[in-house]
Amino acid sequence: MKKTARLLRPVPSALSVLLVACATAPVPAPQKPKVEPPAQPIDAPPPIVSVSSPEVGDDLWGRMRGSFAMQGCEADPAVLAWAHRYTRDPQQFEQQMDRVLPQLDYVQRAAAAHGVPGEFSLLPWVESDFRPVSSRHSHAAGMWQIVPRTAKAMGLKVDREYDGRLDTADATDAVMKMLSRYNDQFGDWRLADYAYNSGEFALRRLIAKHGQPPRQPVVPRLPVQRHTREHLTKLLALSCVIREPERFGVNLPRLSNERELTAMPLDNPASLAQIARQAGIAPDALHELNPGHHRITASLRRDERVLLPKRHLEQFSRAMRQQIDGNAGTQLVSLDNPPRLPVLDSEAQPPRQQTEENTPAIASAKRPHHRLRTHVVRHGESLWQIAHYYAIGVTELQRWNHLKNTRILPGQMLRVANAN
Repeated sequence: MKKTARLLRPVPSALSVLLVACATAPVPAPQKPKVEPPAQPIDAPPPIVSVSSPEVGDDLWGRMRGSFAMQGCEADPAVLAWAHRYTRDPQQFEQQMDRVLPQLDYVQRAAAAHGVPGEFSLLPWVESDFRPVSSRHSHAAGMWQIVPRTAKAMGLKVDREYDGRLDTADATDAVMKMLSRYNDQFGDWRLADYAYNSGEFALRRLIAKHGQPPRQPVVPRLPVQRHTREHLTKLLALSCVIREPERFGVNLPRLSNERELTAMPLDNPASLAQIARQAGIAPDALHELNPGHHRITASLRRDERVLLPKRHLEQFSRAMRQQIDGNAGTQLVSLDNPPRLPVLDSEAQPPRQQTEENTPAIASAKRPHHRLRTHVVRHGESLWQIAHYYAIGVTELQRWNHLKNTRILPGQMLRVANAN
């Protein structure tokens, strides 16, 4: 009996423990999750933010907003931080933007012609503040900051007299072609920017090792260098300001038609100084727009282009027509007689024997401009170049010629004036 009592002594204490356990936890408590679930799934796109900035339109800013392909201000906290950093002095930002506006407009039109999103129009701001940075030896140069080895691969000439990396027209076309190729290769405009900054082959090796990055986060978490990740972040930050300027207290400047830049092809060799005199522009101002030529007295080849503001381009055209009408001859091209953009008059009669009155140079100067109806596409020409040569919009060219995109072929005939 005593032995039995000793055996039963632990029972009350065990029962008390059991009763306490039952009283405190009548049902099993759910396990606490290791990580608190985020308010929004990681792979889900960020919420749509209402933007009260001006709607998409035909002006520069409207065209840019309409062609943006990547996410905006809420894409990443770092994007918004850089946007505030760029605009901490709104007035200074506006002044800087106004200074580069003609070049930005030119780059945007080139980007649109190559099917490149509007964000990349701002890439020269990230690279150089749109300044044609000169360089020696193997360093990067131009507003696109291109190294000599890359320039050679892009087909840009670099020698003692000329540096294609500083040529706004040629370098911009080459960069847009390269960005378009990067996107075709990687299938992601974010990676196109990574490739531009870090190199195509380096990025290709990273993707082969780590795989294609997901759409989120917006700034891919590939193990690239910090400045490469920051390069894309800055690009998105600047586009954020363009999307929502009022959010940062910024008034985006407007580009007048007179300041709009056009790349004009030359018929014969001429120096920038000669062109400046005919166009009524200060030689230094013309050289600033065409810094690829190291000397203002250097001769431009007949297959080169010169960048001119629209108001001076019109004056230059008038000067050339006056020279032709006076039978004084000229070394430069007239807008009505483009060497690389041959024009066919749809109302013209069959060819007849050449005389002084019906030679192409004289006839094109004498007949009114509105009679120029069709244009024969030559090898290497783009729809954008043709549109700018005739001072019309790409959209108009597409509508008049029933084009669904900007692709054209050598030998194709295009209407370059409204039939009405």
